[in-house]
Amino acid sequence: MPEPLLKNQNSSPATSSAEPAVEKSAAREYSEAFIIALALAIILRTFFVQAYKIPSGSMEPTLLIGDHIIVNKLIYGLRLPDSFFGFTPLENKIPWGHYLFQFEPVHRGDVVVFVFPPDPTKDFIKRVIGVPGDTIEVKDGKLYRNGSLADDPHAHFELTPDQRQQNSPRDYFGPLKVPPGQYLMMGDNRDRSYDGRFWGLVDRDLVEGRAMFIYWSWDSDGTGFLPIRWNRFAKVVD
Repeated sequence: MPEPLLKNQNSSPATSSAEPAVEKSAAREYSEAFIIALALAIILRTFFVQAYKIPSGSMEPTLLIGDHIIVNKLIYGLRLPDSFFGFTPLENKIPWGHYLFQFEPVHRGDVVVFVFPPDPTKDFIKRVIGVPGDTIEVKDGKLYRNGSLADDPHAHFELTPDQRQQNSPRDYFGPLKVPPGQYLMMGDNRDRSYDGRFWGLVDRDLVEGRAMFIYWSWDSDGTGFLPIRWNRFAKVVD
């Protein structure tokens, strides 16, 4: 009688020598999944995209108080965070808060999030008004670039001409030539923005990313049970 093809007479049955499989506990599986998800979230937030909430009206009407936006942090290049959970280990060897390499330049007109130069613990969002080589001047509240009245379609004004002040950088600024590696930022709401006219330029390494779109908007001063601005959902920031 022929022998079964799956039987090996020279060895013991598999079931007699195999060790029982070690099963992970449910707690361990959940812990590993949580750690992996947390690590991915930190990497995404640090190098790729990050959510921000608009707290002031300095960018009105482009961005309103209560808008929540997504910022592309990889568009200009790969930038190391300013710290690792508040710590800067190997500070002399690791270029914290600097770009390792760049993809594209910061463009005039981009709406960007950056580290606020007078207080590095804060992030600001403004529009790029001057790039390296531009000469910027503000006269009577109006923007002049390289000696000519600038095309400035996003600018919003609230004050009347008789409210302009000769000694205020809000209304009279410059002329200032933007040096290499520096940018001049202004808020779209020119009369209600604390921006580069008051505190100066922003270094290239302080630019964290460009605003992409609004994913949520809540009007805290609105009426009704749910004062949500539905018309601002998925609105591209330009």
